[in-house]
Amino acid sequence: MPDKIVGNDFGQPKAGPEDGRQGRSPHKIVGNDFGQPKSGPEDGLQGRSPHIDIDGRRYPVKAGDNLLQAILSLGLDLPYFCWHPAMGSVGACRQCAVIQYQNADDSHGRLVMACMTPVTEGMRISLQGESARHFRAGILELLMTNHPHDCPVCEEGGECHLQDMTVMTGHTFRQYRGLKRTHRNQDLGPFINHEMNRCIACYRCVRYYQDYCGGNDLQVFASHNHVYFGRHEDGALENEFSGNLVEVCPTGVFTDKTFSRHYSRKWDLQTAPSVCVHCGIGCNTSPGERYGSLRRIVNRYHGEVNGYFLCDRGRFGYDFVNGPARLHQARSAEEGPLDPNMAAGRFAAAIRDAQGIIGIGSPRASLEANFALRELVGAERFHAGIGDTEHGCLRTLLGIVRDFPVHLVSLREAEQADAVLVLGEDLTQTAPRLALALRQAVRQRAHAIAEGLGIPRWQDAAVREAAQAEKSPLFVASPAPTRLDEVAARTCRADPGAIARLGFAVAHNIHPEAPAVAGLTPEHEALAAEITGALAGAERPLIVSGTGCLSEDVLRAAGQIAAALAAKRPGQPTAVHFAVPECDSLGLAMMDAQALAHAFQTIESGMADTLLILENDLYRRADKAAVDALFDRARRVIVIDHTLHETAERAHLALPAASFAETEGTLVSSEGRAQRFFSAMQPIGDSRDAWRWLGPWTRIDDLTRALAESLPVFREITDCAPGAAFRIAGQKIPRQPHRYSGRTAMLADVRIHEPKQPDDADSALAFSMEGAALDHPPALNPFVWAPGWNSNQSVGKFQDEAGGHLRGGDPGIRLIGDGGVGEASWFAPPEAEAPPSDALRLVPLHHIFGSDETSMRSAAVAKRAPHPYLALNPEDMARLGLTEGEELELAKDVWLPVKRLPGLAAGVAGVPAGLPDLPFLETASRPWTPKKTGEDAP
Repeated sequence: MPDKIVGNDFGQPKAGPEDGRQGRSPHKIVGNDFGQPKSGPEDGLQGRSPHIDIDGRRYPVKAGDNLLQAILSLGLDLPYFCWHPAMGSVGACRQCAVIQYQNADDSHGRLVMACMTPVTEGMRISLQGESARHFRAGILELLMTNHPHDCPVCEEGGECHLQDMTVMTGHTFRQYRGLKRTHRNQDLGPFINHEMNRCIACYRCVRYYQDYCGGNDLQVFASHNHVYFGRHEDGALENEFSGNLVEVCPTGVFTDKTFSRHYSRKWDLQTAPSVCVHCGIGCNTSPGERYGSLRRIVNRYHGEVNGYFLCDRGRFGYDFVNGPARLHQARSAEEGPLDPNMAAGRFAAAIRDAQGIIGIGSPRASLEANFALRELVGAERFHAGIGDTEHGCLRTLLGIVRDFPVHLVSLREAEQADAVLVLGEDLTQTAPRLALALRQAVRQRAHAIAEGLGIPRWQDAAVREAAQAEKSPLFVASPAPTRLDEVAARTCRADPGAIARLGFAVAHNIHPEAPAVAGLTPEHEALAAEITGALAGAERPLIVSGTGCLSEDVLRAAGQIAAALAAKRPGQPTAVHFAVPECDSLGLAMMDAQALAHAFQTIESGMADTLLILENDLYRRADKAAVDALFDRARRVIVIDHTLHETAERAHLALPAASFAETEGTLVSSEGRAQRFFSAMQPIGDSRDAWRWLGPWTRIDDLTRALAESLPVFREITDCAPGAAFRIAGQKIPRQPHRYSGRTAMLADVRIHEPKQPDDADSALAFSMEGAALDHPPALNPFVWAPGWNSNQSVGKFQDEAGGHLRGGDPGIRLIGDGGVGEASWFAPPEAEAPPSDALRLVPLHHIFGSDETSMRSAAVAKRAPHPYLALNPEDMARLGLTEGEELELAKDVWLPVKRLPGLAAGVAGVPAGLPDLPFLETASRPWTPKKTGEDAP
């Protein structure tokens, strides 16, 4: 929880009696088994804290830090622009100047840049010395000479780091009266606005975009006062993490274009702590609401998961909450729209009259909602609501992480890996934030080289210069090219069966007791040997796989490699991470639900006549003809969802559910971390929490407690976040910041009386600006703000050290511990299969923009999604006599244009997964024979 900040005469926090945080020393960061920082009782090298003197006071600091990081970690204030905790120091802005004294007798000292100065025992510095203050003020004045006076219309206003630093530096009067230079702004696509005239040339944007996330279409042009950050021509920023420029930029050069359409000031947004619902990683977010609509998503710092950054799908995919497809009112196929009471009556009558109910859950619904459905229909009639192949993959995955000697790593831990094998997954498309973490993992070799040369890792430019092109080994085996290929040591393109066989060969090479693989190609034998050497020789190897290929064999191969490595390292589980497709895929799998095919069989056999479907479009989960037949046989189909999709349109009764922004619940990430999300707004229209339609519970805490008691695997989820009874000095935590304006007049056009603020009985959060302003537990912190820090950089006031873990603990509870440590049990490798010469194997190709159901209902994301296609490599196209754009029949009455995709594995046809215009296909590497227009079916 954040410490109290006390202002001094300069508008900066005063130091506490010992260390600037009310006498409490910073936590020690020491290594765990995976080389990951964790808290310890002391600071410094070999258990000893170095101490520095700041303006006459002595403070313990962490050895190895730079001075700026140490000062900020102590809770003190010092202006800066170019430095960023995730990207290190380059000393570009010259704003963090302090005075360093040579010894106790030195009264003059010298100016140094704090971000470029390592801390040393006994060093003496001054933040408030006159020459340092004048230097910082002069630098800021120079930076502001060309900055426009447009704060009232700038979208960054009120959360601008430049504003904070200007006030902190004391620059209140402008002397410059000359002409300001101006730039032409660019169209950077549907996500980002561009206003180059606000630039202060801190270089954060290109350092983040190029060096951190691997983008190559944002460059720096020209020099001096004419320096320009943009693309070589107008066009959408291509990198999947471009939205972070909005928060990385300390000014308003890059702003959120989707937010611009319904803009509100930060202090007028009602927010809540939440979790991203667009993939399985579990990134923490803060959704913001105004006038009953969701306005934007910003990153909510989590020290173990997303850190400072989100992917663009997570940041910009929110607009489905406001979209035209929202189901706001119950509807009946016979009677049309229903009021809430009538809908509840129809629902109760349908359940009462049913001759057997089949419940179909959802991987995008909360644990609580799925459990409420399970309790209503019974465990034996509760179904997972996902494709049968995916269901089998998740069961296999869950068995591996429970029974094999593996450790499911967080993203922070993944960044520490010094050798990585990605087996069968295109991570940038299926688990984007994990892909970004692996981009940092390949720099472990650079850090080792720098350490050998005595260069601290925060010296970013020096580390890159010393390492040149050296990288830690990353191997990527997948059916199609991936965005991680550019940083990979070696890549392998093959169908899922061959990828699995490669993985089994690596396992055998590591540990000879693992079954050998017969008939491997010489190329794969050589690659397996290279991968074996890298993994076996690494201190922190990491195996990454997932359900993207829809291949259980690929998952088993990943588990086999992990078991082989663990057998060579007794008592040391192997680090793994398995990507799962949706926000609660793993949580749903942990409920041990039935496969979807079982629901079809039960309805067909007449053992049940009613289908109850929770937050799910079955046309995305099974063959259209089979779903049509299922609906025809069922006497009644009831859907509870927030979106009107094809399944809801066919339902006899459709009930409106609250979206993630309007309800509370718990999700389980691919790390096995259960996290609580909270509503940022009241449900729209007649929508209500999905679980309220399904059971007798009146409080979500009661439902969560019932879940924990009923299913032992979830017994700890009540500890994810404080319950609704939590109070700070008798007060709730406000969702609205203390500057929230216009509340008394927001509905003046509707009624003249100010309505009472709604009461939230389900959480410790209040729909109000009144309440406990400080010391929020991290899991309940809706937004970050500290005196003098209105920008997102204020998150530093909530961390145990700059860039470290959240003070009070990072949110969530790990439900899955390290797997078994007994003797390894080995899977049998699959046999090699050769399809007929005229056939290809269908594999799914995932797209960060397009494959996710909910984000595709956001207009900005839909603009970036591909059109349907069928991908073939050039050799197969030539062999089959096909040309690009020629249409082939993928399924009955489904014709797709051929797309030439160099690098796609031979003998494979790639089908984009999840696009709304495509039917569901079990593309689990099954043979498929192309059919041209006019040809008969094979």
